[in-house]
Amino acid sequence: MFEVLVYLFENYYQSENYPDQDTLARKLTAAGFENDEITEALDWLNGLVGPGEGASYEHIDAPGAFRAFAQAELAKLSAESRGFLIFLESARVLSPGLRELILDKAMAVEDDIVELEKFKVIVLMVLWTRRGDVDTLMLEELLPSGGPQYIH
Repeated sequence: MFEVLVYLFENYYQSENYPDQDTLARKLTAAGFENDEITEALDWLNGLVGPGEGASYEHIDAPGAFRAFAQAELAKLSAESRGFLIFLESARVLSPGLRELILDKAMAVEDDIVELEKFKVIVLMVLWTRRGDVDTLMLEELLPSGGPQYIH
């Protein structure tokens, strides 16, 4: 799934729109992705950009509030992933609402543990769908290392 998400980002980041689901699925199949990977990625992405998704998080912004990780989050997210999330929020890249949306999307991933590389893709997709742009320095940090980086 994560390879499909990175492929979509790299190929449609600069574009104002991307093809409909059927055309996109055919393009992804032609690019060599498996049908189950495509379905999982598109379903996950649709859940992210769907109407009202994350709307309940917009009110979260209590100054001086402290966010503790739940036991399930501690078990599912690697220490590096949690540390990266805390760093992004302290650097004001993420609002508390975006933090919560990222946590929800990470917890929805079927993997037992979400390691840092996959967590970065989740952050990238949330920032892309919510903001529409991602700072170039953030792109270098968020795109999986060793992967193609066509965007500059």
